[in-house]
Amino acid sequence: MASPNFSMDELTHSDTAARHGIDNTPNENEKDNLYKLAMELENVRKLLNNKPIYISSGYRNLELNELLGSKRTSAHIRGLASDFTCRQFGTPDEIVFAIINSDIPYDQVILEFDRWVHLSFCEDQETPRRQALVINKEGAMIYSD
Repeated sequence: MASPNFSMDELTHSDTAARHGIDNTPNENEKDNLYKLAMELENVRKLLNNKPIYISSGYRNLELNELLGSKRTSAHIRGLASDFTCRQFGTPDEIVFAIINSDIPYDQVILEFDRWVHLSFCEDQETPRRQALVINKEGAMIYSD
């Protein structure tokens, strides 16, 4: 287990990688980042009244990330981002609102297509931007409640 409620398998699993024969195994630095991500997700889980968080995407190696059409700068590549829902807590918008109004040291929180939350963190030496965005079919914009 990477943390009490999140496994390394959960944070690295990808149906897309499996379908395309992509080995999505993280290196040691990426694994260290995934442990950090898991511990931060524990804080998010506490914030969300200890309701289960369902990870749809965690770590992605560069090949997988490009196949999915994501940017080369994505924190997923470094093992510092996850896309998730927590239906028992509320909508993705309610989750984003809760995270923004918490003391969780996120780098980015993004409401993506009103369907899931993207949450990323920084390397230890970096300062979190606490940037909140909305991405939809029109593009990206600053989150406002």
